[in-house]
Amino acid sequence: MTRRAAIAAPNPSATQAGLHALGAGGNAVDAAIAAMITATSTEPGIVSPLAGAFINVWPADGDPVVIDGNVEMPGRGADPARFGSGLIECVTTYGGGLTTYAGPGSVATPGMFSGMGLAHERFGAAPWSEILEVAATITADGFQMSHTAASYFEITADTIFAWDEQTRALYTDDATAWPAGHTIRDDNLVAALRQIGEEGAASVYTGGLAERIVADLAERGGLITARDLAEYRPVVRTPLRTSMAGWDLAANPPPAIGGAVLTAMLRSLGDVSERVSPAHAARVMKDVLDLRLHRVDVAEDLEAAGHELLETIATMGAVGLPTSQDTAHVSAVDDEGNACAITASSGYGSGMYVGGTGMLGNNALGEPELNRRGLHALAPGTRLASNMAPTTARHADGTVLSIGTPGADRITTALLQVLVHFCLHDETLQYAVDAPRLHVRHLDEGGVRIDHEESPELLEALTGLVGRSTGEVVPLFAHGRHAMYFGGVGAALRTPEGELTAVADPRRDAATAVG
Repeated sequence: MTRRAAIAAPNPSATQAGLHALGAGGNAVDAAIAAMITATSTEPGIVSPLAGAFINVWPADGDPVVIDGNVEMPGRGADPARFGSGLIECVTTYGGGLTTYAGPGSVATPGMFSGMGLAHERFGAAPWSEILEVAATITADGFQMSHTAASYFEITADTIFAWDEQTRALYTDDATAWPAGHTIRDDNLVAALRQIGEEGAASVYTGGLAERIVADLAERGGLITARDLAEYRPVVRTPLRTSMAGWDLAANPPPAIGGAVLTAMLRSLGDVSERVSPAHAARVMKDVLDLRLHRVDVAEDLEAAGHELLETIATMGAVGLPTSQDTAHVSAVDDEGNACAITASSGYGSGMYVGGTGMLGNNALGEPELNRRGLHALAPGTRLASNMAPTTARHADGTVLSIGTPGADRITTALLQVLVHFCLHDETLQYAVDAPRLHVRHLDEGGVRIDHEESPELLEALTGLVGRSTGEVVPLFAHGRHAMYFGGVGAALRTPEGELTAVADPRRDAATAVG
């Protein structure tokens, strides 16, 4: 019998792939994996197959599990002279101004396929080859540049995606962004997907694809070695759990920063019964993000620092805190009650078309936000920091939720606000996703400001808000309504009666399907 599921994904091609996986005998996990692999192939610039990922699975008959397939610091056995090189500084206007580093030296060891392979082995039901074949077929037919990808290329086509000739030729009009709707076909990517389908995820790590990845990066000044790929292992982790208004929420644990920060924010709200005001939410965000900036981001041991953050929140008391791009997310829940949330990230993109495989490299080593201790400062084999926070949840009444979002450091603040609206305020899931958002931002020059979407209610609530530590009024920065900057939440829901619903965010191109 074919299972039914609700799927929220970045584009219709991804949801189509998820439905195909269900038709091949799959469940929510298969649907989410198929949708994400397709998204990484059809959302260039936003995410890529050589990404890192976290797969949060809450099976209908068991406890939640997080499979950590995040990127690692490469360089095992590499010439020391390669460290600190191969980086290209790129200044963009994204998010009001952003400096990141692209180039071969920005590419971290990818973990997405390894993590997905383990998730499929443990929880999947459809054949792996079917999952990869549908992604390959959709890519082979040609995919249209989405509005989300086109808007990102508009500000990065002449920087991040201009230095590599193959990337520039395929994904830009000579370093000028293609318009939304432009059709892209890449036979090399199709071949790579089919090879992974035939050989398994190991193809990227010890097979023919691995050889091509290593050779190209070595030739062009990257850090990834054959040992880095061969020794990569996904890690099965016990998720962080938080209770809120009858909900049991499970998020990815340290060394990922995102799940720990989201959990800290949720726990900081405490056992509140009244509505959480925007000012209250802003203060919670600021206090937790302050702790993150000064205690977690610069820590040598991210796993220990993440747990210390949660212990600090606990010692401060439930309401002792004030009374705190480029990524893709897929959520899926099936009719049996299995939930799967996958978030994958390739950073802002390295711009590198790796080894003729059609797969663009991530730039996790070039993101200052994820490398607070310095670029190339970590020991090879160290998991990098991550803002990703795919979350699954169950309510005491039997409702099942899968949720997550892209959005760099706005991931945690976006999810906090959506979960408050839905789980605490008991508003509809679509309203919770649509509602105007805010984000407390630490500025490079020091201090903080509150970014917020256009909303008279938010503006009134935040105007004149005084910082607890400084006593000064916190500056505000207004974005347009439903700005891409604030993420793109995707959620899937199963009610106790078995009704399935999927919800997409108007801030980015997205698609939902129930089938």
